[in-house]
Amino acid sequence: MNTLLGRRARILAATTATAGMLLVAGCTSSGSAGKTAAGGVELAKAGQLTTCTHLPYPPFQSEIDGKVQGFDVSLIDLVAKDLGAKQQILDTPFENFKTGAFLNSGQCDVAAAGMTITAERKKHVDFSDPYFDATQAVLADKKSGITSLADVKAKGKKLGAQAQTTGEDYVKKEGFDPISFESSDAVINGLRTGQVQAVVIDYPVVQGWLKDKANADAFKVVDNLNTGEQYGFTVKKGNSKLLAAINKAIKDAKADGTYKKLYEQWIGPYNPSVASPSAS
Repeated sequence: MNTLLGRRARILAATTATAGMLLVAGCTSSGSAGKTAAGGVELAKAGQLTTCTHLPYPPFQSEIDGKVQGFDVSLIDLVAKDLGAKQQILDTPFENFKTGAFLNSGQCDVAAAGMTITAERKKHVDFSDPYFDATQAVLADKKSGITSLADVKAKGKKLGAQAQTTGEDYVKKEGFDPISFESSDAVINGLRTGQVQAVVIDYPVVQGWLKDKANADAFKVVDNLNTGEQYGFTVKKGNSKLLAAINKAIKDAKADGTYKKLYEQWIGPYNPSVASPSAS
């Protein structure tokens, strides 16, 4: 992992918000005198773009050496820079992203959490253009004998998934009764400790796990599920100016090569098809 984000100053600060802790992801900024940023975008707090997320979810967002970093963080940093603001990250429960609660209450301007665009979620929030195509992966213990998702059921093994995610929804529709874990860290720990023998979660997350030799020695991808998922960032319904700024930043990053660099930094070998996902 290179130090593109590491070179940018970040601080960790306490907050009284009920969601938990506020983490600041810095980016170059000229500041803002009021809550109205460049392009007439109204921000929750002057000079800062407040981002709701749910930690940890590497490689999209996680705390590394006291700094919140990841693919989503890097992309929203670009939006903040365009607005002349600094990004601040608020760690919130994942359920928040389905309801848009913190966006509606004005505690956050944008939500970025490796979040799949769905019709149900669109009822509560407005999504940006898709910025990432995602598939689900089935990761299994090499000693389990599991060779596919169907094999989990055939062999009577236990399956895990992250709660409130599309991966969990998918396997439930396929007739599984997965053990739910609160976070991606809890998912991999469930596999390590034998609570489950296989897990289903977004493939980029699995890619990150398998960079660790201990994980690669113990587990293997036994299935890839192309569920047609695409990730998007969200804003409060009707916040068209901020949505336009996010879409512009995504488009510009793809055009000038920044997206490719960030993809290779955080996710892995670049897949050109990911750079131009079709609109949902």
